[in-house]
Amino acid sequence: MAPKSKFSTSRERATNPLMWCGAIICTILTIAVIIGGIVTFIGYLVIHPRVPYVSVMDAHLDHIQIDYEGILEIQVTILIRAQNGNEKAHASFSDSSYSLSLNREVVAQLVAPPSEVGKNSSVDFNYVVPSSPIPLRPDQAEDVDAGLKKDLIIFDLKGSSRVRWRIGSLGSVRYLCRLDCQLRFHPLNGTYIPSRCSSKAK
Repeated sequence: MAPKSKFSTSRERATNPLMWCGAIICTILTIAVIIGGIVTFIGYLVIHPRVPYVSVMDAHLDHIQIDYEGILEIQVTILIRAQNGNEKAHASFSDSSYSLSLNREVVAQLVAPPSEVGKNSSVDFNYVVPSSPIPLRPDQAEDVDAGLKKDLIIFDLKGSSRVRWRIGSLGSVRYLCRLDCQLRFHPLNGTYIPSRCSSKAK
C-alpha cells in the first residue's frame, strides 16, 4: 500500500511566521511586566511609603445646656491632626467633612479647607463648634439629662478627608481617610476622656 502524501497549503506555511511573531511579542510583554514588578518592589523598599492619616488629638466640651422644653445648646472644641509620615513625599488633604452627633441627632458639621502637608510633617485643624439651639425629642432630652447626671456625655464623630500623595516615581495614590468613633466628655468640667480615634490602621 502506497504511503499517503502530506500536503501543506500556502495558508498554513504563512501562519507559522505569524505564530512565531505572536509568541515573541508575548514573551517580551511578560518580561517587561516582570521587570516592572521588580522595579516597583525595589522602589517601595527604598522609599518605604507610609500612609497619611487623620486623628483626633484632643477635645473639650466648652458648653452644654438643655432647658425644660428640651432645647439643647452646646459648644465643643475638637483638634484633628492630618499626619504625613513620609520623608520623601508631600500629601494633600481635601474635602474634609465630619458630622458630630449626640443621641443620633447631628448637632454640628465640621469642614476644613484643602491643605498641603509637607514631608514628615503634620497640620492641625482646631474646630470650635458652637451649635444653634437644637430641639430634642422627649426621649433624646431624657438621655442627655441622664448623661449630665452621670457626668458622661458621648458624641459620635463620623466623616472623611480625601488624601492624595505621590510615592516617588511610582505614581500618585488617592483614597479616603475615614473617622468613625465616639468622643466622651465629663460635662461637669468639660474634660475629654482620651480614646483612640484615628483613620490609621491598628
